[in-house]
Amino acid sequence: MLTTAINMKILSVMQICDSNFPVGSFNHSFGMETYLRDGQIKDSETLRIWLKSYLKHQFIYSDGFAIRLSYEYIDKKDIEKIWELDRKITVQNSAKESRDGAKLVGQRMIKTYLELYDIPLLKEYEKRIKEKKSFGNPSIATAILMNYLEISMEDALAYYMYSTISTLIQNGVRAIPLGQKDGLIIMKEFFEVFERLVEEIKKLDFEDFGLTVPGLEISQINHEGLVFRLFMS
Repeated sequence: MLTTAINMKILSVMQICDSNFPVGSFNHSFGMETYLRDGQIKDSETLRIWLKSYLKHQFIYSDGFAIRLSYEYIDKKDIEKIWELDRKITVQNSAKESRDGAKLVGQRMIKTYLELYDIPLLKEYEKRIKEKKSFGNPSIATAILMNYLEISMEDALAYYMYSTISTLIQNGVRAIPLGQKDGLIIMKEFFEVFERLVEEIKKLDFEDFGLTVPGLEISQINHEGLVFRLFMS
């Protein structure tokens, strides 16, 4: 009887990168909804422009860079640096809703990951959160999990970008609204973008950590004042 070897790592990654993975990401737009209400995002093209701006001008300097640094700290067994990173990526977020949203999703990720895998470092992370020594961040939690699964840092970055953009596209499809086909086309176009941004993240200096553009940050701050909202941030 013929047998086919199945790459269990890929199946594991597919599960956690699914936009329906139950960590609450679908409740957050991280400022996209402000642009929707202002009429600046109104179709697939304007959504595409916003997503690229978010990835290139904020994501790579925060979540993306945090994944790279987490891998480096784990490899060096410098765990205290991970807890410092958790604090830095949290307090640098000026928008309260986005800051709270990241903490909430991060904490749910840690809890869910631990229901699937026995990872000592994640257990320590969860313990620190309960003791109010750490906040919880989705990029750091995912980096710890991906490292445990022996996924390369480059692949972990690409998978995490895919998961993030997939969720934001689905939120855009529902909120604009767009057809599912439009969302699929946008997602496919981003594959090459992911590849370029992974290389950019690998070249960042520590001084770049936390960089963003005012428009994105202001939209995340202003979301709290919207009269009608579909998302929590």
